[in-house]
Amino acid sequence: MTVRIATFNIENLITRFDFSGYRNQLRTDRVMTLFDIKTEAIYQQLEAARVIAAADDNRQMSALAIADTDADILCLQEVDSMEALQAFEYGYLFRMVGSGYRQKYLVEGNDSRGIDVAVLMREETRHGEKIELKDVRSHAALTYHDLGLYTEALGPGLRPEDRIFKRDCLELDLRIGGRALRLYVVHFKSMTGGRGDVDGRSATMPVREAEVRAVRHIIENQFGDRCDQQNFVICGDMNDYQERVDVIGDRRRGFRYEVRAGLESALDIFAQDGFAENVMRRRDALDRWTLYHARGPQEQHLCQLDYIWLSSALAAANPVAVPEIIRSGQPFRTPFPPGQEVERYPRTGWDRPKASDHCPVVLSFDLP
Repeated sequence: MTVRIATFNIENLITRFDFSGYRNQLRTDRVMTLFDIKTEAIYQQLEAARVIAAADDNRQMSALAIADTDADILCLQEVDSMEALQAFEYGYLFRMVGSGYRQKYLVEGNDSRGIDVAVLMREETRHGEKIELKDVRSHAALTYHDLGLYTEALGPGLRPEDRIFKRDCLELDLRIGGRALRLYVVHFKSMTGGRGDVDGRSATMPVREAEVRAVRHIIENQFGDRCDQQNFVICGDMNDYQERVDVIGDRRRGFRYEVRAGLESALDIFAQDGFAENVMRRRDALDRWTLYHARGPQEQHLCQLDYIWLSSALAAANPVAVPEIIRSGQPFRTPFPPGQEVERYPRTGWDRPKASDHCPVVLSFDLP
């Protein structure tokens, strides 16, 4: 019995306007800095018009990318609210896939911007197996103290009573065709926030390590020493990578691509003792990336930030299952290694519009 699960950071599916850029230049959109805007009222009018004009193209492409996953269960990150999710599903996704995703789940989490993780599900799989929800749980309230995960390495300003998850670990207890599947959806701490001569990824890694340990604790606490016999999947934007592809060169002279493997990562905790498998590693090393990061031509790389981790039982039962990556919504500035080029969606821009800065990942696998 086959189920198809996708994960996608849809990038700021937000229904609110953010006008803080008028007073904080770090939050001002770059196009707004081209104009001499005299008053805050005029700024708000222009910013609202800019956001609305850009959102339609972006969301059409987001819906196209989701439609291309053809998933039975869709895990999303960066969703503002259930109202935003419903408006997107009805106004955009419905036009691509019809009335497919009738089951929707979102719990408000801890993010300061109000972006949450969410799950959309069909009522049946593509093969006619019923998808049933037995229970849904948020773990957003867990603190470092609760799980004994507080250390000074977490960084200044964090306290034992602070919450572990920067957003949430949303848990769904499912039955698919009568067979059990536990799904955990996460969006870990971003790699921004360097301190002194310590880069952002290194400075924030202890926070992500605590989040990974918390997810593993939740699963091990539920299943005990039977974890290796359970059907569970951990999905989401994990904001970390175990390897990356350095992009060297520029558009005029061309690019070359070098794999940097074996990098320290918070996600190594999932892989320890065969607890779970990052099945993306079944793809070629040059072809595992889900995001392009660049700060000018001197710092650019491709990396995997979006994951579908299978429990050891599911990985063993699906030895040849390989994830697919939907890259047609990437902007034209993203360099593709040779042989990976795709046809972009209509109206895709150099940097924007785009489906998202992330690529959806989807995996079909059998439930034993």
